[in-house]
Amino acid sequence: MHPLNVIAVGSQANCDVIASCGLSCALSSPYGAAAMDWVLSMTYLWLKAGHIVFVIFWMAGLFMLPRYFVYHQEAAEGSPENALWLEREGRLLRIILWPALIVAWVLGLALAWQTGAFGQGWFHVKLAAVLALSAYHVWLSGYHKALGRGERRLSGKQLRILNEVPGIAAALIVIMVVVRPF
Repeated sequence: MHPLNVIAVGSQANCDVIASCGLSCALSSPYGAAAMDWVLSMTYLWLKAGHIVFVIFWMAGLFMLPRYFVYHQEAAEGSPENALWLEREGRLLRIILWPALIVAWVLGLALAWQTGAFGQGWFHVKLAAVLALSAYHVWLSGYHKALGRGERRLSGKQLRILNEVPGIAAALIVIMVVVRPF
């Protein structure tokens, strides 16, 4: 007996999961369509779970980095504390932000491809917001490099205001994905 047959055939619960992913389910077939539907539905769910996890990592980093910049700018230039903030910012970018950005994009594009979202209006708005958030990420990385050169172009108040950008983008993205207004 095929191992997928045991899981996929005859289970209305599995068909409900498959249907929630926008796929079809064939309860009557012991092999073939039902097994393939189950594999596709599980792939979708794992892609979705991974995408959400890495988006959370990315967003956490995007909230943290501008706050780090505020504290960094309060440290005297050339001080040991200044060097510590540069190191902390660099680690956040290198260990959390850049990897999370890449994985979130890869998984998100795979999801969009698998679900056919590229032709839907809500997805275009989401994609524009994610592109803007990615540009913000790149800008933050550049600001970190500027701080390393001793350039402090923004005030603490301006950085605190910029810290709201990820929250606004996240609200727009969640509304697009959940409500799908168009």
